[in-house]
Amino acid sequence: MTSIAADGKGHSRPARRIDPTLARYLSALRTPKGLTGGVVLAVLALAALLAPVLFPGGYDQQGATALIGPSVAHPFGLDEFGRDIFVRSVYGLRIDLSLILTAVPAAAALGTLLGLTGALSERLGAATQRVLDVIIGFPGLILGVCLVAILGAGWFALFLTIFISGLPSAGRYARSAWLSQQDREYVLAARVLGVKRRQLLTRHVLPNALDACVVNTAVWMVVGVYIEAGLSIVGLGIQPPTPSLGVLLNNGLRFVTQSPTYVVGPALLLLLLAVAFSLLSDAFNEAVNRK
Repeated sequence: MTSIAADGKGHSRPARRIDPTLARYLSALRTPKGLTGGVVLAVLALAALLAPVLFPGGYDQQGATALIGPSVAHPFGLDEFGRDIFVRSVYGLRIDLSLILTAVPAAAALGTLLGLTGALSERLGAATQRVLDVIIGFPGLILGVCLVAILGAGWFALFLTIFISGLPSAGRYARSAWLSQQDREYVLAARVLGVKRRQLLTRHVLPNALDACVVNTAVWMVVGVYIEAGLSIVGLGIQPPTPSLGVLLNNGLRFVTQSPTYVVGPALLLLLLAVAFSLLSDAFNEAVNRK
């Protein structure tokens, strides 16, 4: 049944309907998991975005006292140089989010395209999958060590580590979607009618691969958080004095007995970030399964 809406001149016209795919994702955000994850992520992202406004003194402002416990003025206490750990943690969120929100979507986009090369040529698709299989053989931390040895530690090496590590997963989901769709009746009918492979790919295969790619991207957001933390903890990620959550954990481990909140504070933000992405991935996955 089509709903009717009246325009300004009194004429009736069909009301616009929301795209079913978009509606499905929006419904995922209205579930308890989606709502909780979205709110937590929004709060963390807003704090990171407004960090220069909230803390105009910057993240490297030193004080006369060091390794002081938490207080109202300094919720996570002060580090060994008298710097506010909470302020540095919020600035560290900027680094983590800038990595995750750029590297993971880029890996998902390129990985999906690589996975769908089989729709253009079976040989090309098989060759692409062999390359992705080689990447899977390198765990994220090992790949990160290799890239740091070549490029040096820093943001770009972390970006490449997360980006390259995420390619195989996205590629496999896309190839699986193509293999499951290529023998369907509507795909065979389109081929008989002479529909070009490029049109077949964009109109039929890619929309059916979209749900799996969105869920996989949300899952890899969580993986990206831990890759950054793992490499920075061992000194191969962001380099001090620039803060990231991994850098703060690395520094705090040396003073954990003197100031436990030096570790607990950044670890709490890291956990909240991972939980937010995890809840969103679960919400999207449940929405896709309901379809």
